Amino acid sequence: MKKSILKFGLMGGIFTALMMVATVPFEDKIGLDRAEYLGYTLIVLSFLFVFFGIRSYRESAGQGHITFAKAFTVGLAITVITCLFYVATWEILYFTVLHDFMDKYAAHMIEKAKASGASHEALMAQLQQLQQYRKMYENPLYNSAITFLEPFPVGLAITLISAAILRKKLKSPQPAKS
Repeated sequence: MKKSILKFGLMGGIFTALMMVATVPFEDKIGLDRAEYLGYTLIVLSFLFVFFGIRSYRESAGQGHITFAKAFTVGLAITVITCLFYVATWEILYFTVLHDFMDKYAAHMIEKAKASGASHEALMAQLQQLQQYRKMYENPLYNSAITFLEPFPVGLAITLISAAILRKKLKSPQPAKS
């Protein structure tokens, strides 16, 4: 089990890290809204390794059979490894080349609120909240926890779907007919 989990967890993690490094520099050019859609699309693609990892485990270690619980366990482990790569990559990028991300994000959110006709009071409240988030984001533990929560629900959903699709019970031998 460990071999399949490590192999597919590392492949998913490396994929997500490479995609983040390749796309984040273009965030300003494509806009934060489009970058968010692109980011979640790439997260979904990185979790396809969960499906393939469960299938690989089922075919090799399970001799073609796997319970939902075992498939879920394998998928969840692959998901966690992939998420850890995502978090590590974001932390490195955020604290080196993207340290102005929260400022850009705050400006973007304020512009969206203005465009939707938010009152001055609502804008000030949102600005204060965004400044508080910026301060919290400077704490690497908080930053890591919030970052982990971005891809994890997607990975969890894909794990559940994959475990349901790939489960295959061992057929019990049929009694001999007389």
